[in-house]
Amino acid sequence: MAMTAPTWRRLCGAAAIAATTASAAAAQGGLISPDTKPYDDRLLRLSEILGAVHYLRELCGADDGQAWRDRMRELMDAEASSALRRAKLTRSFNNGYRSYSRTYNSCTPSAQTAISRFLVEGADIADALTKSVP
Repeated sequence: MAMTAPTWRRLCGAAAIAATTASAAAAQGGLISPDTKPYDDRLLRLSEILGAVHYLRELCGADDGQAWRDRMRELMDAEASSALRRAKLTRSFNNGYRSYSRTYNSCTPSAQTAISRFLVEGADIADALTKSVP
């Protein structure tokens, strides 16, 4: 399944921007602990999606290499201000990866549909994160 360049760029760019801007806004607010952010649920879901997409795109023959892991690393660099946050983000990424590695052993139409849905959901989450920051 081919991914259009705009979709790829939109998700990757939005994920990186979301992590950076959301982290900066939380730091300015100063009302929350370093291990808890108001957007954590969305960030953990985005991490899970990145893990699932990493597995599924590789399974379906995409030539992405480590691109999805690299996006996750960027997210962690921006958001993992403590060992606990790093562990939570890593666990979410790995859960997404493992969940789909148990479900799919070959690239099927269902796997391709999952990829498409994850890309849309991930881009939506990343966009919402960037728009929620002043």
